[in-house]
Amino acid sequence: ESESQSGLNSVKTDAFPVVDRKCGKSKKLHICPDCGKTFRSRQGLLGHHRIHTGENPFSCSICNKTFSSKGNLQKHSKVHTGERPFKCSVCGTALKSKNALIEHTRIHTGEKPFRCSVCGRSFSFRSYLTVHMKCHSEEKPYSCSLCTAAFKRKNVLLAHVKTHTGEKPYSCSVCGKNFAHCVSLTCHMRSHTGERPYSCSVCKATFKWKNTFTHHIKIHTDE
Repeated sequence: ESESQSGLNSVKTDAFPVVDRKCGKSKKLHICPDCGKTFRSRQGLLGHHRIHTGENPFSCSICNKTFSSKGNLQKHSKVHTGERPFKCSVCGTALKSKNALIEHTRIHTGEKPFRCSVCGRSFSFRSYLTVHMKCHSEEKPYSCSLCTAAFKRKNVLLAHVKTHTGEKPYSCSVCGKNFAHCVSLTCHMRSHTGERPYSCSVCKATFKWKNTFTHHIKIHTDE
């Protein structure tokens, strides 16, 4: 008896007949005993049921990582083969999976399907929304091991740690001055380039620094 068939027999389910609208024939739907979700085949039910059991019978022959379905194993295998069969029709970028292509396409379309339920802000990727949601939460899971400071995001913690270590990995190519943060180097470079990226929409005055620009705006708003 195969592993798949054994798994099928171990899942006790109820099946009930329904009429297929396309062909008019009666078919059976199989019900998941844990969540009630229905499937047209026992095989489909088996694949779904592994969500509840945690079973991962499909193993990668290269790294031994295991998966609940053959399809997920096939997607994973592309990590090792380097295969990128899905190509963007706009810019030609090749991607490993259809889902990756769908996400990439949003760069071109501007689509932002993931919406914050608190403030309504939308994002192109679910991961961006997950990071954003932390700004509404008081949770600060990233703690500094050198002091009592805690942060909502890992990148902010990493930037903070440099205040303890004195690390300054960002160096000015013009004068050689070093900085702890990339944004500090970017601001410093304006002293060499003369760039003034902040422009007043009222009087057209331009500024090198955001804080100077913000202070200037108050002249027009009477704050």
